[in-house]
Amino acid sequence: MTVHDTLIIGAGFTGLGAAIKLTEAGVADVVIVERGDRVGGTWRDNTYPGVACDIPSLLYSFSFVKNPSWSRAYPSGAEICAHIEEMTDTFGLRPRIRFGTEITGLSFDESTGVWTAKTKQRKECRARTVVMAAGPLADHKFPDIRGIDSYEGHKIHSAGWDHDFDFAGKRVAVIGTGASAVQIIPELVKTAEFVKVFQRTPGWVLPRLDARMPAAVQSLFAKVPAAQQLARQALFWGHEASATALVWKTPLSSVVAQLSKAHLRNQVSDPWLRRQLTPDFTPGCKRMLVSSDYYPALQRDNCKLIDWPIATLCPAGIRTSDGVEHHLDAIVFATGYDVHLAGPPFPVTGRGGRSLQQEWAGHAQAYKSASVHGYPNLFLMSGPNSGPGHNSLLVYVEGQLDYAVTGITTILRDDLRVLDVRADVQRRYNEDLQRRLTKTTWMSGCSSWYLTADGFNASMYPGFATQYLRQMRHFRPSDYEMVARAAQSSDLVTA
Repeated sequence: MTVHDTLIIGAGFTGLGAAIKLTEAGVADVVIVERGDRVGGTWRDNTYPGVACDIPSLLYSFSFVKNPSWSRAYPSGAEICAHIEEMTDTFGLRPRIRFGTEITGLSFDESTGVWTAKTKQRKECRARTVVMAAGPLADHKFPDIRGIDSYEGHKIHSAGWDHDFDFAGKRVAVIGTGASAVQIIPELVKTAEFVKVFQRTPGWVLPRLDARMPAAVQSLFAKVPAAQQLARQALFWGHEASATALVWKTPLSSVVAQLSKAHLRNQVSDPWLRRQLTPDFTPGCKRMLVSSDYYPALQRDNCKLIDWPIATLCPAGIRTSDGVEHHLDAIVFATGYDVHLAGPPFPVTGRGGRSLQQEWAGHAQAYKSASVHGYPNLFLMSGPNSGPGHNSLLVYVEGQLDYAVTGITTILRDDLRVLDVRADVQRRYNEDLQRRLTKTTWMSGCSSWYLTADGFNASMYPGFATQYLRQMRHFRPSDYEMVARAAQSSDLVTA
């Protein structure tokens, strides 16, 4: 069976970015496996009404794939998908992609230094190196709510939208008031007879300063790429500065709270509704929300905010803890994803038969979010503690791509069988990381998807994007055990 140089799992932004960077570095034998029938990842899968990015378009794209034609300051999901499709074609990646291929297991053979990926289609793919680019938000889930299976109406998850269901004349509930919900609700109230929004915890909401990108600006970006790069840098540093308010609790955190409260006062006149919508946690502890039409939607005659806790679902709808039974034709679950904090959604077996899922069942850890001890030649994208709380995820991903490319080219150039981060290096890195995390807003007491059930933060990076990128620029061979293919497993090759 053919052994490829690199196997990339996932054809979203990160997987395609990895293929581009590896090709530019001279790695020609790259295969991408994708369980869907198109590229796009989470942006392909999320098609709910109003889906859009809450990061400006100039930042929510790779710096090495310029798009001068963004139509708005904040891109819609459809426009992002179109950009990803264009990127795939521009760099000639389609022949490398195996669509409709779902990985069911990944295992490492230490004697050969080869990873074997098993698929749902009962085929195998072997490679010397692997880039895990499936993403932490690849799979959605329905919440664990009592009586959910008893409900006889129509159930829809925001990440698996049913476009055949007609909301016209329907009584609809939305469970959740996070980033997806604040985009869905303004669209639902336009068509549904009545919308009830079930809120567990209000979020901090800032106005969405969206606008069409003038044709003159698009033309300038096309003719003078440096102008677009300058605009991107301005946005980057603006977001970077916000870390002083959102990553750590500082006097600037109260400034963000006041700006959010001013936005709330400006859009909501009813004092009781304002009280219901005012958070009691530090800005940044949960994901900040960006919307200018969410509050107006809640005040429509056909919309009502419910902040009584849900006691149970019942055949007719939802029963809240005040004893009221809400009869509903459909329930929209805007309740997030099955975030893979305990490893990918398939078994990963490393050296000596060790299991990544078992090792991460307690707390997920990696070195620089990219390498895991005991799993050689494997590079993670959006791995543990790589999430930003203030800037674009793709900025962080670019750092991960450069790090992975350096590791992979080292393996191929030096003909290594094993490149495995040292246990002591990984341990010291994570001890320092967790110490730094204790001082962040994410650990200030609120409940969020950033944390595991026991309060461990395996998601976020406690610092500036510039700090994260700086550490990813340095690939130190001394951090790794390096074994040549020609050597015995006990032999160590030093760089």
